[in-house]
Amino acid sequence: MGGILVFLIMAEIDLIRNLEKISFMIPNRLLKLQGYLLREYSKEFLEIIIYKGFSSSTTHQIEIDSEKQVIEFDHFFTKFILYEAPLTQGSEVIVRENTDSLFFLNQRNWN
Repeated sequence: MGGILVFLIMAEIDLIRNLEKISFMIPNRLLKLQGYLLREYSKEFLEIIIYKGFSSSTTHQIEIDSEKQVIEFDHFFTKFILYEAPLTQGSEVIVRENTDSLFFLNQRNWN
């Protein structure tokens, strides 16, 4: 069981870094990842925004060093929303939504 959890965490690390690489090549798109951060006895809402190759979080502090995990706690994502960028207040245009963590690893799905 522990090996599976380690694999899932590593997959998420690679997921965020790979999405950053795609985002860098498509500057007119912003990807929002929503999910949960797992604590000892609870889960907290987690939101990460990826734009022009960089990640930031609206809910938690994240690591910017590319050699480290973006998020130091166990987490999972439940929803991915792709927007036209840049976002302007009152005119958020959703291009595509998906719940599959691998969907946006295909660069064609960013159009």
